[in-house]
Formats: sequence, C-alpha cells, structure tokens
Amino acid sequence: MSPSALTGTRLRARRLALGLRQGDVAAQAGLSASYLNLIEHNRRRVPDDVLRKLAGVLDQPVAAFAEGPEGAVIDDLRATAIGWPSAEVLRVEEFAGRFPGWAQVVLGMGQRIAALETAVEAVNDRMSHDPHLSANLHEVLSAVASVRSTAAILAGTEDLDAEWQARFLRNLDQDSARLATGADALVKYLDSGGQIEAQGMASPQEEVEAWAEAADWQLADQEIAQSLSRSARHMAQDLKTLVRADLVAIPQAAFEQALAQIGMDALALAARFDASPLAAFRRLAFGAGAGLVTCDASGTLTLRKRISGFSLPRFGAACALWPLFSALAKPMVPIVQLVQTAGPAPQRFLIYAFCQPRYPTGFSGPELREAVMLILPSPQKEAPALEIGSSCRVCPRAECPARREPAILT
Repeated sequence: MSPSALTGTRLRARRLALGLRQGDVAAQAGLSASYLNLIEHNRRRVPDDVLRKLAGVLDQPVAAFAEGPEGAVIDDLRATAIGWPSAEVLRVEEFAGRFPGWAQVVLGMGQRIAALETAVEAVNDRMSHDPHLSANLHEVLSAVASVRSTAAILAGTEDLDAEWQARFLRNLDQDSARLATGADALVKYLDSGGQIEAQGMASPQEEVEAWAEAADWQLADQEIAQSLSRSARHMAQDLKTLVRADLVAIPQAAFEQALAQIGMDALALAARFDASPLAAFRRLAFGAGAGLVTCDASGTLTLRKRISGFSLPRFGAACALWPLFSALAKPMVPIVQLVQTAGPAPQRFLIYAFCQPRYPTGFSGPELREAVMLILPSPQKEAPALEIGSSCRVCPRAECPARREPAILT
C-alpha cells in the first residue's frame, strides 16, 4: 500500500482534530519536528515505516492516510461498528473490498441512525422548553377539547332547542376552524425544525447560529442575510465585530504557526499573543473546527457551535454542559474534563472550559461573567471519562446517579 500525494494533508488534519502539537507527535514517532512539518505540507514522501509510526501515534489505521476515499470508508465502517459487539471489526477491510455496495449501505444506515438520534434529542429539547411549540400544542389541545365537548352535547341531548342547537353548531364550526389553523401552524413549525423558515418563530439566537453555520463560521467578511429578523441582524453584526477583533488580536498566519507548535491549548495561545482567553477559545473554534458553547452569568447559552457526535441542548442544565457551568462557578480557573457520550456508539471528547469576569463600570458596578467551553474529539480510550447525555428523557443510562426523571426510551 503506497502513500498518496495527500497523505501529509490527512496526517495534519488528524493531528489538529486531536489537538496534538506537531513537536509531540514527532517525538512519539521518533522524528524531528521539521521533518514532520515537511511531511504534513506534502513536501517529503512518507516511507511506509514512518507512516505506520505516525498512524499509531494518531490512533488511525494506515489506510486512512495512505488511501483516498477507500481508506475513509474503512475508517467510517469501524466507527459505525462501535457499540455492536457482534461486528467482525477485524474483517472490515475484506468486507469493504468484496462488497463495496453493501459497505455504502451500512454507512448510510449508520448515518441515518445517528441523524435520527440527534433529531429525537432536538425534538425532546424543544418539547420541554420551546415556548412557541408549547403555545401551538396548547392551542391545538384546547380546540380539540372544545370540539369534543360541543359534539358530546349535540350527540347526547335529544330535545335540544333549535336556537341552542344552532348556537352549538356555530361554536363547533368556529372551534373546528381554530383546530385546523392550529394544526397547520404546528405541522409547518415541526417540518421547518423551528428554524428561520418557521415564519419568525425561531429565536434570534438560533437565527444567528444557523446563519453562521451556513457560512462555516467564517464570519469576518460574511454578508448578514436580510432574511434574518431585526434582532438577529443586530446580534449577527455584534458577532462579526467580535470575530474581526479576534483576527486582529490573533492574525491568521501566526495563528496557524502557533497551532502547529502548541496545539489546541487556548490559554497558551492567549499567552502567546497577549490576547484575551475568550478570543483564543473563539479562534480555535472558528479556525480549527472545534465545538464551542458560551454562556453568561445566569447560565443562559449565548452561542453554540456544534461538533459532530456531541449533542448541545438549547435549554436546561443537561450534563453535557456541566464543565461549562463548573467554569462559570470558578472564574479564572481552567477546567479540563474527558467526557463520553451515552448510547450504542459512545464517543469521547476533551472539554476545555474557562470563565472570565469583567467590570465594565468599575468597582461600583456589577461583575459580568462569560464562560466558554471548547469541545474536541479525543483519542483517549482507556482513561476514566465522565459519561454524559443531552437530556435525562432520552438518555439510556438507567443507573446514572444524577438522573432527574425516567427516560422515555426505556
């Protein structure tokens, strides 16, 4: 198996995704940092023995770096098989080679299952806390109860006066129309996922996050969509201004060089550039593909940048947010936590959290706190990890000591 022309690019992408420093990876593989730098920029051919060492350090099969899509398919099949003890993981390359069509079917089903699990978590989150959804459901249920009551009177009263009968029929007609209108609004809202297309029913914060996600969070020169609500456009402009300030504090070229040397350490990055730790957290999230959550002193989430495999609730105090709230309670104290998601295919993430207070009006004014949480995929398989879920209602861990309510899935 010969390495491809883009092997170095794949090695660099995997290292950055794990938050590892170039020098540390080189040392573990028995290489010089300068030689690894040349390899990652595809300026040196990668011998087979060197590739095997690097693949071992980065906890990936050699095929994931040496090959193109075929290696990625094998890696994805291994990930899909996690949580299924009966899967013959050691024969995955044979399976992908002999039955490429079925391999794509398995991958598609795995992706579909993951998407459905995410959808269930999102719907549960909305059903529990979304005021728009609650209002729509209340309207539909009220109309149903009114129709049922009126129909029962008409059907159960044989000698009903004609005038009263006409009045009840009018009520029935009006309630039926109200039920149809409410049901139509509810269906449209659910079909849209509660996002911007839901005729203004999404919150401004959700509009901004959807706009930023569509732009892949490259916001410095991104035009603000006119379809956003007035409040959302104001918030989007504030976010753009913040991103531009972060780019000034930590310029792109210097950021990439520092990232290769110190990895995904936000506090070290902030010290390197004499910048705010919060700016460093945002640069790592927006410029290096990590997930991000921020909140204010009340614990209200003010920004969410999602990362695949890690469910971020909009409301509530789900245990996925515990590192964030721990940092909020301990200003200026770094929090590091290895976590593992619940479910048949658990994934591990390394969480960095930090809270920075500020006093915009001096000693006489209030203390304002902003906490931030960076989310990175983690290769640590044996180290103890905090098990988390997006909500007790959809978490399968029945023996969790922090459970607040039974799961609807059991």
